[in-house]
Amino acid sequence: MHTPERPALFIGRTEPNDLQFDAWTHQPLLQSLEQGGSDWPSSCRVGHCRTCVGQLLSGEVRYEIEWPGLTSEEQAEGCVLPCVAYPCSDVVLRPGY
Repeated sequence: MHTPERPALFIGRTEPNDLQFDAWTHQPLLQSLEQGGSDWPSSCRVGHCRTCVGQLLSGEVRYEIEWPGLTSEEQAEGCVLPCVAYPCSDVVLRPGY
């Protein structure tokens, strides 16, 4: 009998306000942020408008879309789009860029 894998849970945190939230692997970080009480800015929720852009201070994320609306330079500087970014570890985020 095959048992389906349960989604993994990581810990997310925002700076500078130190809000801690549950970061589930099966949902975008923006959704986890909102469920945790954050008023993180957002608009399109599909990775195009860049309203939700933030900086990943620690941790790793993955994207399920090929082009998440960030340049390779922005990605190298740690920019993320929480509306389409999924956690792969505990994460620390700062809003804006």
